[in-house]
Amino acid sequence: MSSLPRGRYLDRATPPHISTLIALTGIGALSMNVFLPSLPAMAEYFNADYALMQLSVSLYLAVNAVLQLFIGPISDRFGRRPVLLISLALFSLATLGCILAPTAVSFLVFRMGQAVIVSGLVLGRAVVRDMVPQAEAASMIGYVTMGMAVVPMIGPAFGGVLDQAFGWQANFILLLMAGLAVLVLTWADLGETARSTTASFRDQVREYPELFASRRFWGYCLSATFASGAFFAFIGGAPFVGTDVFGLNSVQVGFAVGAPALGYFTGNFISGRYSVRKGVNWMITVGAMISTLGMIIPFVLALAGISTALSFFGSVTLVGLGNGMLMPNANAGMLSVRPHLAGSASGIGGAIMIFGGACLSAYAGWLLGPGSSAMPLIVIMLISSALALVAILYTMYRERQVAPA
Repeated sequence: MSSLPRGRYLDRATPPHISTLIALTGIGALSMNVFLPSLPAMAEYFNADYALMQLSVSLYLAVNAVLQLFIGPISDRFGRRPVLLISLALFSLATLGCILAPTAVSFLVFRMGQAVIVSGLVLGRAVVRDMVPQAEAASMIGYVTMGMAVVPMIGPAFGGVLDQAFGWQANFILLLMAGLAVLVLTWADLGETARSTTASFRDQVREYPELFASRRFWGYCLSATFASGAFFAFIGGAPFVGTDVFGLNSVQVGFAVGAPALGYFTGNFISGRYSVRKGVNWMITVGAMISTLGMIIPFVLALAGISTALSFFGSVTLVGLGNGMLMPNANAGMLSVRPHLAGSASGIGGAIMIFGGACLSAYAGWLLGPGSSAMPLIVIMLISSALALVAILYTMYRERQVAPA
């Protein structure tokens, strides 16, 4: 990390410390999954159907995707710092509302308000791109998003302990404390990194066609979307496959679902170490190849009549490894196609990734049913990973075509 900008910790006049950016991106992941073990207790507390309480996930994702379309251009116009501080303050207020909500409906309203924390993910990447060139951005994003890989591994387990010991509200008290802590940290350590601009929000939106017209932007965006889609499909289908196909108990399924997160963490570390040396496109290509190989293995074994929990979940670890190498570099590529629209590119790209991943997750859940094998999920993940490879190969071809110009 020697090539990354250095600064004094808690000094807004210097670049933000990497721990601040990790906190900004990690709190969103924590908000997403720390309370999941509490859903049954929450349904009982509010005297509501479990299906209604599950909307706290899908509605959160829906608002999350929509907000990403606006947070980027707003921050391009008004700056990263004020948007982040306001978002963290609103997140803290919404979290307090979740704790005090008297009904399930009011809880869901405040839960949707929590989605504003997505600004930490969107603008954390944009801040990196503001400070350093493309290759260094990929390296730094790799380190930053390692925090997002750790949280999904430990968040639900920690949330389950809090729920059992203190009740479901304890998870949201934890989120409130985390939100306030990150708010103070951001205020103290993160100065403005965006270039000053006099363009209005409408002017920012008018520049969307410039971004959409870039085939390289779509290449990087689709590569990231298909790669993350394989992971979302896994999340949608893995509990069924683990329980109904392989006969694992809930504890075993919990560890198995964390398999790709372990690989993702390792892939992020590799990105942080080698993206500058190898280049963005090389890292994306190798990552996509590893992810595709990770699904070819269980596919071939299943065709040969060999399908076990170890062969499936062990292979999915390779998907996580490949995605950990691919995602930081694909994000850096998206943000670098039009550097003056880095915030917009981050928001649009993130919204597309979430929407595409949610669709694949729902499709995986729809295909899997009583009597089903793991093959439908394997095929979806294999195709999605392969399409990520196709997307980056097209992007590299496009770069060679425009290079002489």
